[in-house]
Formats: sequence, structure tokens, C-alpha cells
Amino acid sequence: MEKLLTVLLVEDDREECEEFERHLESIEDIRLIGITNNERDAIELVKDHLPDAVILDLELHKGSGNGVSFLETLGQMSAKPSPYILVTTHNVSRITHNRVRQLGADFVMVKSQEDYSAKSVVEFLRSHKQLIHDLRKKMQRVGGSVKVSPFDKRKRLEVRVAAEIDMIGISPRVLGRAYLIEAIVIRIGGQTDFITEVAKKHRKTNASIERAMQNSINRAWSTMHPEDLIQNYTSRVRSDKGVPTVTEFIYHYVNKLKTEY
Repeated sequence: MEKLLTVLLVEDDREECEEFERHLESIEDIRLIGITNNERDAIELVKDHLPDAVILDLELHKGSGNGVSFLETLGQMSAKPSPYILVTTHNVSRITHNRVRQLGADFVMVKSQEDYSAKSVVEFLRSHKQLIHDLRKKMQRVGGSVKVSPFDKRKRLEVRVAAEIDMIGISPRVLGRAYLIEAIVIRIGGQTDFITEVAKKHRKTNASIERAMQNSINRAWSTMHPEDLIQNYTSRVRSDKGVPTVTEFIYHYVNKLKTEY
């Protein structure tokens, strides 16, 4: 039998809660262990049930407390392993997003993005289910104080980068996507000659690697809705063609993610 992913929903919008419940009733590999709009109750539910993941709304205007305070309290708790935290929010401030990531949030989804829905949130968690289980298992083996190996850290970063570029429509079927992910991870790791490193790994020329990466970027900019691109790619495009160069694209995500790793 496939292992379940247990989830706590912290959300103050009644209609959104009902949407989550309806979708989760239709799938078998995720179990909802509770719903609350109250920060204090959410902490107690984590203590009592140790959910694998928490879907956390930052703004609990119709409830009590807020998501930032929840994360601060969770970070001080001795109960381990810690759940995977998927933050949902109307707040688009990069400062706020960086702050919640520093407090332990694993990913942030903005509710105003066009494809946001309870289904998209749940499906994102499903796609990360094995990673979540693996990390929690490792925490349990070491008594709650997990030291992530360089390999595990790199794999987690690759998943994080992939999730980011998925939002601008760079498909897994496009060859340059894998090269872009590798280049971003390599640069975050401190190496500056990222194109050469990717080329060495795949035994290709620098020119062919860079061309494949640029083609994947060009394709995203030609097929994605402009509003989605503006929302999910926030750096200024300096190229006369209106499409970021490979270097601009890579450094956008390096600057966005480097504080997390």
C-alpha cells in the first residue's frame, strides 16, 4: 500500500477550506488530519499528530494569530521531525517571503497567481511526497537533529529550482531545462563558470549547452501568458529581444534562492 502523506491545513477562508476538503476526498494518498484558522490550535495539532506537511496561510484575519508567529513558535518546539511547510499567501513582498523561508518554510505559493487553487497546492505536495518522507525519516533516525548531507542538500535545492522554473512554463520535456537547473545549483554552490561545468558533465560544448538553455527560455517567453511571466519572473529583462539571456536568467534565481541555502 502506498504510504500516506498527512497534512494539516491552517486557513481562515471557509470557501477555500471546503475546496481543499472536496479535492482531498477524491484522492487516496493524502490524509487531512485537521483544519484550523487559529495559530495556537495549529501548534497543538502539530504536537498531537506530527503531520508530514502543513499548508499554512500567512494571514489569518478571520481566525487568530498569523503564519509568521506560527513558524517562530514551531522553530522553538522540541517535537520532531518538523513538518514540510507550504506557505500560501496574498502577500507578494519578497522581504516577507525571504523571512518565512528563514523561519523554516519550504515553499511559498502566492494566491493571486492565475493557476492557484486547492488542487494545485495539493498536487504540488504530492509531487514532493517522497522527498518529504525521506527527510522526515532522516530526522527520526538522528533523534530530530538532522544534518543534511551535501548530496541531500543539493537534491533538495534541485527540486526547489525545478518548482520555480515550472511556474514560468519551462517543461521537463525541454532539453535546456535540466541544464538550467544544474547551472543555477552550481552557481549557488559558489562556482562561477557554471556553463563549463554543465558542459563537462554532459560531454558537450559550452556553445551547445548555452544554446539549449537559451532556447528553453525563449520558448517559455513565447508561450506563457505575459502576466504569468511578470508575476513569476520579477527581474528586469535588459535584452532588446525582451527575453532574459542565460546569464540574466540564472542570476535571477541564484539571487532569489541563495539565502535559503
